[in-house]
Amino acid sequence: MRHFSRPGRVPARENPPFRHAACFDPSRPACTIRRSMTDRRHLSLTGLALAAALAAPAVCADVYTFTDDDGTVRFSNQPDDPRYKLFLKEPTEYKLRDTREFRNLRNPGDYRLRAPWGKRPDLLENPALEGKPFQAHVIVAAKDTQLDPALIHAVITAESNYNANAVSHKGAVGLMQLMPDTARRYGVSGREIKLPEKNIMAGSQYLADLNRMFDGDLKLALAGYNAGENVVVRYGRKVPPYAETQAYVPRVLRVYDQLRLPGG
Repeated sequence: MRHFSRPGRVPARENPPFRHAACFDPSRPACTIRRSMTDRRHLSLTGLALAAALAAPAVCADVYTFTDDDGTVRFSNQPDDPRYKLFLKEPTEYKLRDTREFRNLRNPGDYRLRAPWGKRPDLLENPALEGKPFQAHVIVAAKDTQLDPALIHAVITAESNYNANAVSHKGAVGLMQLMPDTARRYGVSGREIKLPEKNIMAGSQYLADLNRMFDGDLKLALAGYNAGENVVVRYGRKVPPYAETQAYVPRVLRVYDQLRLPGG
């Protein structure tokens, strides 16, 4: 893939045909979608173009973007202009890694959640979790996501205190307080969102994805769970200065420290 650009104001009659994923073949020149500011189709065209870029078999790299001086929005996997900023990271880079890789890092303890289950089977047999509500569903989700079940319980405690019917004033639902859009991202419909097994699985998958996105930094993963991953990125990959999030992260960590296995 070379470049993909979306110029700003041009007459609608100049719209050329859209050339889907072929635009991102490295053997082809950069492609352009022209649109008029009065033509509402440009939003869907841009979405289709980006989707085609991500779906193209030839693409296997990060995607960068910047807005040119004339309003053109450019996408590329070859950031040859200093104005390019990372737009979407190649997901295959987020892989489970051995904890030994992180011994000298700032917060190596957080990476223990990323260790293969074969190295910590005892996490599934934590006596502190015996008798906890919904433990069977938590264990299923922990095995699926390779998260410590104690962490899942800590998030449930902070989010809903085990009230499966909880609904926040912002519309978050269920044990892990999922927003409906987030639940749908993980295949859970509005009718299913209060079901404990569905809510716990989707919430755990989301938390695991955040943990990978922020390279194992549990504080950032929890901040993203509370405030949204884009907010954490916007604040320079730091816990955002929101009172709710600033209180949420240490609250979950305190519960997690109480429930986790020693040295876990």
